[in-house]
Formats: sequence, structure tokens, C-alpha cells
Amino acid sequence: MTAPIRTPFAPPEIGGVIEIAEGVLWSRMPLPVPLAHVNVYAFDEGDGWTIVDTGVDTRKSRGLWQALIDGPLSGKPIRRVIVTHHHLDHIGLAGWFVTEHGAELVTTRTSYLMARMLQLDLQDEPTPEMLAFWRSCGMAPEIYEKRLTERPFNTADAVSPLPLGYTRLVDGQEIGIGGRLWTVRTGDGHAPEHATFWSGDGELLIGGDQLLGSISPNLGVSATEPLADPVGDWLRSCEKFVPHALESHLVLTGHKLPYTGLPARLRHLIDNHRHALERLREALHEPRTACECFDVLFKRPIQEGEYGLAMVEAMAHCRHLERRGLITGREREDGAILWQTGE
Repeated sequence: MTAPIRTPFAPPEIGGVIEIAEGVLWSRMPLPVPLAHVNVYAFDEGDGWTIVDTGVDTRKSRGLWQALIDGPLSGKPIRRVIVTHHHLDHIGLAGWFVTEHGAELVTTRTSYLMARMLQLDLQDEPTPEMLAFWRSCGMAPEIYEKRLTERPFNTADAVSPLPLGYTRLVDGQEIGIGGRLWTVRTGDGHAPEHATFWSGDGELLIGGDQLLGSISPNLGVSATEPLADPVGDWLRSCEKFVPHALESHLVLTGHKLPYTGLPARLRHLIDNHRHALERLREALHEPRTACECFDVLFKRPIQEGEYGLAMVEAMAHCRHLERRGLITGREREDGAILWQTGE
């Protein structure tokens, strides 16, 4: 029987610090979204620090980091920035650390290329591909009309320019961080080639957003790759991690609280999505758009601020069932895809 999930630490204040293992500091950077924070970590290398993930590029976050460097980090230099995946809350300040602090950027190839591509992709208005994708999801008309007149959010709004050049991480390699030897294991679904780091002593695991404790990572499709199957990718990744998961691992997460009890948590993550997929398949005896599946998948009202994340996740679950041959989609006159079982 696996041990229950436990969260042995209370969180630090935004910009504050807690030492959660010898030479390992945990802090939080602010986010302007419902999650409100991203976890960042600093590992003592003796003559400097390795940091894992950075937060978004804002004046406030830069100020908080500088206060950390001047205070808890004892003025020692940031020698290396390791980024778990390409999302802006994790890579946002990586370029700043490279250009202003002389740090080495270390991440997977896909994370680097995705982040650099998105940072350079500037749009002043929604593209035809964006509009077609939103329609295919069955976006609510009032939200669609509002977005027609708004400037889309650009990654460059919250990510400092990324340098030309980085050090590549690959699945299965070993890397030294903070006096420990770690094995890199990559996962997919939430972000392609998301890096996780498993300490050789079985004590620590840097999980990023791949192995969150009390919430599930967003698994969404987008206009960039509308036929993708991130749900299937993520479930396969979770199964891949199961043989390596130990009760002793303290999982350092990208959001919420670090926890122990990873074997149980992996089973919860897998089972929760499988149950959601079964609920969705049952509901699709009657045709629905992806956005008409919110009640089935999330079992709570979806507010406007989280509508986009809910939409791409609902579409991802529909695409997964389609990939498995359990439902089919037909395009309505307005461009929305109506999903239904074949029974």
C-alpha cells in the first residue's frame, strides 16, 4: 500500500525563502493569473548558485530576484539557470539572468526552440488560424466577439529576449546540481520535452509542472498544433515515471506545495484523467462542442479569466477520444466541431 500524499512545508511569502533541504532554497515569484505564483528554487554550488525556473519578466519579479541575490543568496553569482519547460512563468526571466548576470541557460531543445519562437512571434491582432481554432472549439459568441477587437497576449509581453545559445538537456542524462547527481527524465503533454530531475539519493525530485501535487497541469491543444494529443502524451509520461517513483521523494513542484507520496500521486493523476475521459465519452452520446463539455470535465463553473485554459483542455480531451476511435467530430456551419460517440 502506498503512503498518502503529504505536504511537509508551509509556503514562503512571495519573494521570501525557505530552506527545504541542505543547500536548497525555495521561493515564489508573482503571477497575474489565478494561480498567483510560480515556485522557483536555488541550489548552492559553493561559489555561486544554480536556479531552477524564474517567473515572468516584470519589474516586480526582477526586483524580488535582486533582493534574493543581495540577501539570502549572499551576493554570490547566479552561474546557471535551468528551465524545466518553455512556459513563460518558468522561462520568463532566463534571458535576463543570461545577459545581466552571465548565467548559463540549460534546458531541453524543444523548450528552448518553443520559447524562442514564441518570444519572437508578435501579433497585434488575432490571426486567421487563431480565429478558426476558437470557432472550432465552440467558443462562446460574446467571448469570441470581445477577442476580435483585443490585442492578443504575446509571449514577449512577459518573457525577456532569449539569447542565441543554450546548453541542451536530454532524457536519461546525468547532471550535477547543488552537490547532488540527478537523472533527467522528460515528459510530454503539459509541455513538450518537459524536464524533470531525479536525485540519485532518492531524496529530491524537481517536478516542475509535470508532477504537481494538488492540481493537475493544463493539457491543452492550440492553433499551433490543433490535431495534437497532449492528454495521451501526458498519460504515457505518467506511466513512464511510475517505476522510478519513491515514497522518499520530496517533489519540488512548479506551483502549490512540494510533497511526498509520489507513487500515490501518479496513480491519482492517471486515474483522474481516465475518469474524466469516461465521463466525457458518456456525455457525448449527444453532440457537443468542446466548450459545451466544461460541466462534464471540470464539474464547476468556468469564469472568464480561466475560459481559455478550460477551452484548450476540453478540446484536448475530445481529440484524445477521437484518436482512440471512441468519438467523431463533424464541422457545424459556424466552424464549431460537434463531437459525438458512434453509438
